[in-house]
Amino acid sequence: MSPNLPDVVLWSIPAFVLLTVVEIVSHRIHPDDDAAGYETKDAATSITMGLGSLVFDFLWKIPIVAIYSGVYALTPLSVPILWWTVPLMLLAQDFFYYWSHRGHHVIRVLWACHVVHHSSEKFNLTTALRQPWTSLTVWPFYLPLIALGVHPAALAFCSSANLVYQFWIHTERIGKLPRPFEYVFNTPSHHRVHHASQGGYLDRNFGGILIIWDRMFGSWVAETDRPVYGLTKNIHTYNPLRVATHEYAAIAKDLRAATGWRERAGRVFRGPGWQPAAPEASEASEAPQAALPAADASVPERAA
Repeated sequence: MSPNLPDVVLWSIPAFVLLTVVEIVSHRIHPDDDAAGYETKDAATSITMGLGSLVFDFLWKIPIVAIYSGVYALTPLSVPILWWTVPLMLLAQDFFYYWSHRGHHVIRVLWACHVVHHSSEKFNLTTALRQPWTSLTVWPFYLPLIALGVHPAALAFCSSANLVYQFWIHTERIGKLPRPFEYVFNTPSHHRVHHASQGGYLDRNFGGILIIWDRMFGSWVAETDRPVYGLTKNIHTYNPLRVATHEYAAIAKDLRAATGWRERAGRVFRGPGWQPAAPEASEASEAPQAALPAADASVPERAA
């Protein structure tokens, strides 16, 4: 029997709307010239991406629920839904979320999904709604929880709670919080770092609810310099279809230009900024001494 757990995302929608209105008003009353703030077309794109993700996520859930249900039926383990097991499941889900999130930054075909969330050059509560339409790449990271006896509905509840928590951390209107809270939990300060495009901030602070995973696994960085949001190579578009698919198109283009299967594999499974090694100039020693050296080819920046 499926456990009867509330739909926390649905119940949170009024709070999402209210907090977004409060943030917009705060930017109008107390503008900050250094803040990324709001831009109407950008916010509309983020909201459109969020609405689209609801439709596509519903479609992706059909095969995912089938797989999870099959694994859950085969495992001899079963975690009961009790007052003390739910916090443990939330903790476990947050741990696997960390690795899923980290994986979606360092493997290009996964980054093609997650890059949507980082494509805005603004950072506000509507940025939290800018979600991908291809989240089918997330489910494998949570299979261990299902195999350990966590019911698929309980996992869905924990994932939804994690998503709802992360809404409020997409803001510049909250500074650093008391040190004990900043040490344990993900906060706006930590998440501003995560959305920044500066080199020292790239691929940092992957935590969902807790930041302790980043501290444990070496991916935490404190907010010092003011973040510059977006990608290292911004896409400059408000077209939702292009926002959703631009990195897949870039992968396809690179695959067509690839010269071998090793390069093709690297273009898909290595990091977003990966480039094949330049061929060695085997005839360099035979070149005339007076010849000028060729200019180094520039390496594309990593989008993150």
